[in-house]
Formats: sequence, structure tokens, C-alpha cells
Amino acid sequence: MSDFIREVDEEYRRDRAAKFWQKYQNIIIAVAVLVVAATAGWRIWETQRLKAAQASGAQFQAALQLVRDGKPKEAEAAFLEIAKTGNPGYQVLARLRAADEIGTRDPKEAVQIYDAIAADSAVDPLLQQAAKLRAAYLRIDDADQAEIKQRIEPLAAPTSPFRHTARELLGLAALKAGDMQSAGRWLDMVVADPQTPQSTRDRASTLLGLVASGATTGQ
Repeated sequence: MSDFIREVDEEYRRDRAAKFWQKYQNIIIAVAVLVVAATAGWRIWETQRLKAAQASGAQFQAALQLVRDGKPKEAEAAFLEIAKTGNPGYQVLARLRAADEIGTRDPKEAVQIYDAIAADSAVDPLLQQAAKLRAAYLRIDDADQAEIKQRIEPLAAPTSPFRHTARELLGLAALKAGDMQSAGRWLDMVVADPQTPQSTRDRASTLLGLVASGATTGQ
């Protein structure tokens, strides 16, 4: 009796499955086709994205080689082209490097590019900070102490990866302004930080000598 009931139950299930398939087979097939198409489309997109990144990487390396070869105009043009048409991952790097090259002939234009990068919320925060620091470096000769502080004082925080250079520039700006107390404070922080690069520490020590003697870079 139990075998008979089991056979009836299995037959009932097969009948339900057959009816379900007849009713929904078109939908099931359509969904399966869409899944396969979506998977194939994603793989095609991923392949294209990888190829685009590789192409931009090769273009970026070629532009760097132009810099090493002493061809700043050609390098500038190459970086600007990557910034316009390159893979998103290289566009910001290319903008930064283009500004580096432009800065050798037109610091004001370069500062504008750096400021635009620093203000772009779509840019990685570290690259934004790098742009702020480079702009301050170009402005150090002409800007007053207040402007330099406004630009980079947050980058001098103990956890900032750019703190060593930021503190050095802040110290130099204070020294130029005759603010020996602030200059000494910033430069002491540079020297005291065990992670400060040796070249930066050496420059800060030299500037501290000027602070101690009461001299300013403008004299």
C-alpha cells in the first residue's frame, strides 16, 4: 500500500512539474538567455576596460619617457591627451603630471590645474592632497603666510602622509614673513619626526639656523 501511495505521489509531482514547465517555459528560457547575455556582456566590458587601462598605461609610460628625454613640450601634450581621453585611473595622474610640466613655464596656470584637482570630489583624497601641496610649492615665493596656511596646514597633521613637506613649506612661509616663532615650531616638528626623509630634515635644519640667527629669506 505504501508503495502505491509513493508512486501516486511521484506521478502527481511529475504532472505538476510538467504543467509548471508548460506554463512558464518561455519565461524561464528568456531569463536564462538574459543571464547568459549579461554574463557575456560583463566579460566583454571587463576585457575592454582592461585593454583601455593597459593602453593608457603604455601612453603614460611613453609620456614619462619624454620627460626623461628632455622633451617637456611633447611630454606636456602627451599628458594632456591622456587626461582627456585616457582610462579614468590614469586621467588624474596625467593631469598632475601635465601641471608639473606646465609649472616650469607658467606657474599660475599650473596652480589653477592643481586647484581644480584638489577641488574635484571625484578625485582620490590622497591625490587631492598631493595637488594642494604642489600648488603651495609653486605659490611659496609669491603668496603670503596666510595663503600657504590656508592651503596646506591640514596636511601637516601627525597622521598625514604629506606632513613632512607640508611642515617644511609652512616653516618657510613663516620664515619669509618674519614669524620666527611659527617658523621654529614647524621646522622643529620636521626635524623631530623620526619618519622625516633625511633630505627634508637637512633642509629644515638649515632653515632652523636662519631662525636662530633671526634672519629671513628676504634679507
